[in-house]
Amino acid sequence: MNITIIGRKCTPRESFKERAELKLKKVEKFFGPDANAKVTATVEKNIKIVEITLSKGGFIFRSQERSQDLEDALDKCVDSLIRQIRKNKTKLAKRIRDVSFDEAFNSADDAAEEEYDIVRTKAVILKPQSPEEAILQMNMLGHEFYMFRNADTDSVNVVYKRADGGYGILEPEEE
Repeated sequence: MNITIIGRKCTPRESFKERAELKLKKVEKFFGPDANAKVTATVEKNIKIVEITLSKGGFIFRSQERSQDLEDALDKCVDSLIRQIRKNKTKLAKRIRDVSFDEAFNSADDAAEEEYDIVRTKAVILKPQSPEEAILQMNMLGHEFYMFRNADTDSVNVVYKRADGGYGILEPEEE
């Protein structure tokens, strides 16, 4: 697994890096050695935040945890990722063929497979807008997200409200 460790407002210690690599070996058995993991450690006042983003074959798993200690936040983050993977293991097994999920989950309790029931399909007219116009439109509609064609890049983007009160933008990226 390709692991990238980044520190924001801090420099992660070597012991943290070693612990992250050791913990992510638990996840590597699900995805194989060619998966990518990005670990971001952030310090804000007294709170330490660890965010892990895993990607392989078009799948992206992300977890973010807060704690008084970076190692505790890392442990919580990895546990959260493993829960996400177990919850979606059947769907993942269909997409990622090079890893035997049955072997990886031998000791895991099987959760009931969720069925996704799409109850509505909506057509959206994509007119060119700036991200600021899209955020204004989203707020006027009272939505949590809004899809639009970015006037600057001519690509389809999504703006969304973040839990911290800010806004985010999703831009397409080719693999």
